[in-house]
Amino acid sequence: MRAVVMAGGEGTRLRPLTSNQPKPMVPLCGKPCMEYTVELLREHHITDIVVTLAFLPKLIRGYFDDGSALGVNMTYSTEEAPMGTAGSVKLTEEHLGEEPFLVISGDALTDFDLTDVVDFHKRVGSLVTVALKRVQNPLEFGVVVVNEEGRIERFLEKPTWGQVFSDTVNTGIYVMEPEVFDHIPSDTPYDFSQDLFPKLFSMGAPLYGYIAEGYWQDIGSLPQYLAAGRDLLDGRVRGAQLPGIKLQNNVRIGENVSLDSLENVRGPAFLGNYAKIDREARISPYTVLGNNVVVKSHAELGNCVVDSNTYVGSTSVLHGTIVGKNCDIKAGVILSEGSAVGDECIIGEQAFVGPDVKIYPFKSVDSGAQIKSSIIWESRGTSQLFGKDGIVGLANIDITAELGLRMAMAYGTVLRKGDVVMTSRDAAPASRVVKRAIISGLSSTGVSVRDLRICTPAVNRHQIKVGSAQGGIHVRVSGWDPEMLQIQVFEPPGVPLSESSQKAIERYYGREDFRRAYYSELGDVDYPDRAAETYLRALQRACDYQRIEARGFRYVVDYAHSPASALQPLSAAVPAEVVAVNAFAGRRVVGGFDAASSVTAMQRLVRVLGADLGAVFDPAAELLFLVDERGARIPQERALLLYVRLVCVAAAGSGASIALPATVTRLADSIAAEYDVQVIRTKTSLSALTDAATRDRVVFAGSTNGGYIFPQFLFAYDAVVSLAKLLELLAPCSKSLSELVAELPTSALVHRTAACPWALKGTVMRTLTEEVQRRTEGDIGLMDGIRVDYGGEWVQVFPDADEALFHVYAEAENPSASADLAERFVHAVRTVVEQGE
Repeated sequence: MRAVVMAGGEGTRLRPLTSNQPKPMVPLCGKPCMEYTVELLREHHITDIVVTLAFLPKLIRGYFDDGSALGVNMTYSTEEAPMGTAGSVKLTEEHLGEEPFLVISGDALTDFDLTDVVDFHKRVGSLVTVALKRVQNPLEFGVVVVNEEGRIERFLEKPTWGQVFSDTVNTGIYVMEPEVFDHIPSDTPYDFSQDLFPKLFSMGAPLYGYIAEGYWQDIGSLPQYLAAGRDLLDGRVRGAQLPGIKLQNNVRIGENVSLDSLENVRGPAFLGNYAKIDREARISPYTVLGNNVVVKSHAELGNCVVDSNTYVGSTSVLHGTIVGKNCDIKAGVILSEGSAVGDECIIGEQAFVGPDVKIYPFKSVDSGAQIKSSIIWESRGTSQLFGKDGIVGLANIDITAELGLRMAMAYGTVLRKGDVVMTSRDAAPASRVVKRAIISGLSSTGVSVRDLRICTPAVNRHQIKVGSAQGGIHVRVSGWDPEMLQIQVFEPPGVPLSESSQKAIERYYGREDFRRAYYSELGDVDYPDRAAETYLRALQRACDYQRIEARGFRYVVDYAHSPASALQPLSAAVPAEVVAVNAFAGRRVVGGFDAASSVTAMQRLVRVLGADLGAVFDPAAELLFLVDERGARIPQERALLLYVRLVCVAAAGSGASIALPATVTRLADSIAAEYDVQVIRTKTSLSALTDAATRDRVVFAGSTNGGYIFPQFLFAYDAVVSLAKLLELLAPCSKSLSELVAELPTSALVHRTAACPWALKGTVMRTLTEEVQRRTEGDIGLMDGIRVDYGGEWVQVFPDADEALFHVYAEAENPSASADLAERFVHAVRTVVEQGE
């Protein structure tokens, strides 16, 4: 059998190690990572090897040559242009003949029994066999779901937690029949996981997964690289041949190492050829030194890698760090945990390099310098910027003016020169600081800015929807925590930025590869005067103005110091008798919102003033909390059902639809069915709900958190619109708000949580999926986590994206039965967790 070793990766997340060498050539205990792969192939009698090359191919050719020094026969195939994983293997077709062949990565460390993988492939008659490995955190990999016979049932490329139905991941090791080449185009980039495998799967081709035992580590990041070195030193990689000889205390040394005493060297450790360690230097466990490394007196090294020909001066401290080749680390230097220094750098005396700082090749650091941010050469690996709620972090600590500037420059690079972005903020000083930096960053890339100053995110979104801009950014203090700052980014038609656009921004942000406009092309900044008026006029057109006026409502609104109060009094847009409280956007009062206490205060106000209803906004004016005319709080679930009924009454017989998350009570479906309105169920995320709201004939979308969307006006939560539409829908009703709420059916839905360590989430999802598929008689849905519908009952289980826990929603005939059903699945989660710990 022949093998294809894929060695074309750049390894952007491994920079600065891979800034000037291919990822397969990064050293692991004295030799390149790819050499361990070649030795594994030779151990399994696979000696005819084709190597695919792309990035800096001469370095790999120069080291391995024809492979004879390692007892194999190597040929090479070089991509002239990026062809994707499958496309690069397609280029090797003429070297492989008519027999099955094995594909393996040259930048991963493994000791899999390749012979067993090949035997399995032949035994089951597979077209493609994927070697799989169970891992604790499958999010960074492609998840593959197989049945009991090993046949692949599902592929998930880098899933979210709600899509993790297994902890078996694609290791990039494949056994293939030559017929696969018939399905790979020769003139276009083509990928195994994204293109070929889905195509073959849809054809019903025999695709199998072999769950391999043994060691496997993808060396895709600096922490993974350090972990691979530790595992080699611990002997966890079966059959791995480390250079040198092994001494006492698990210290391995190469040829002619200058080491006066082993007293200050604690294993496991690796000292390369001709390394020189002064007697007073201290080498702690998991230190790897390359050839010709010099460590001077009183230096301290631990859990670190120092590559060849590097000098470490006296009293320097290196812990949890990586240093490249030919570096000069002067006396008294401190390299902190997670830092990395590229090849041929000079770090001056007494310099301090902070945690996670990257210094790219050929850089010099002055003596005594305090380096707390990366010093870049060419590009660097991607940093994750966006979370489920945009960009969120501590004000002026995580979310700084610098971050705002760089993020805006990355965003501007994604856009075209001349595009327009709306910017806005709340009244907090931290928001002002970051927004000003964002404006500068956008302008520097040739993108113009229309600054709305202080307003709600809804006004910003509305300007995008009406065609005034190609994007928008809103900066605000989190409504729940006054120390947290949030940056929201929008795209047409006023919806959250798509995941693909987020990834593009993160790519430019991480590399700092920003477009810089010529001086005559810098973006303009202006300040629209009529954005609020445009918004309010559109609101008047979206509501039945006369109907609301005829009813003559009296209501109380708590603006929670939100920018909505700065638009103008709501009564100017929606005629009614209104009492407004907290109706100013103060600089120091934004944030720290407590919904419960605000609603309690509103209950007293409604009773005292004899109002028809009370409404509480959150500080972003996105969420709405209601109080009826008796001063009773309307629970959020019942408030959603109220909106559903009122909207469905108004839309009866029109062919309209409403969108609701999958975890909303089934009573909403029953209510909608009475009026011939269709319910579209979505994932639990806001982006999924927003996407559904953009579909044709959708007239309403909402969630149980107090957020409601009226798509004919805006594809977003907006408390102002939600209140105005509620008044419109209530106007023709002869009954009071409390009477309407009392007529709503009572839900038996319950919500429980079960703690689960992050490392076991994938295992829990896989085990539960297998269990329900094997035992249940209900319908199983895998749209968002695991949903089982038993006809009259249902349960949904999914992992939280931000916390170490699982959510369990269940609904049966009564609360007691719902609780029993939920507890059954909570117990199942806890059982898997206990077995895995």
